[in-house]
Amino acid sequence: MATVEEARRAAAIIRDAGGRVVGRTRLQKMAFILEAAGLGSGFPFKYKHYGPYSEELSNASRTAAILGLLNETELPASWGGLFSTFEVNMPPDPNIPESRRRIAQETVSSDAIALELAATALFLFLARLTPSDPWSETKRRKPEKAANGRLDQARVLYERIRQIQTPIPLPPLG
Repeated sequence: MATVEEARRAAAIIRDAGGRVVGRTRLQKMAFILEAAGLGSGFPFKYKHYGPYSEELSNASRTAAILGLLNETELPASWGGLFSTFEVNMPPDPNIPESRRRIAQETVSSDAIALELAATALFLFLARLTPSDPWSETKRRKPEKAANGRLDQARVLYERIRQIQTPIPLPPLG
């Protein structure tokens, strides 16, 4: 179980995204990009099936639900599994940098697969798993998701996010 402070930090990510985030994977990718930009909540990330993943963030969101800091609703997905919707009812924090809010809101409204691919390419680059061409490595690791123009959508999304001024500038990925 996460600490109350970690739970509050998880809920704050959702608050800064406008109060509602659909999908656990989306929450993970949003939080990772915020971390990479120097606007995160201090959760560490490792590579897992869907790209960057933080077990600590996952635990913190569960704790936040237990504490009533957020509501998580699980619904059946079209593919047979479940997906989660996270909602918070917290007032905006006037001390949050506008760039954090902009990245959170840009990623919450983006295509989930494009976001996953963009976050994966960024993770691979930053972890130096493939510093020369993270997009090709992302495509190699996720060929079905990268098909049908989605890798190009991910590149466009990443460049849009990268244009936001952040404490740690997001690197060009080629």
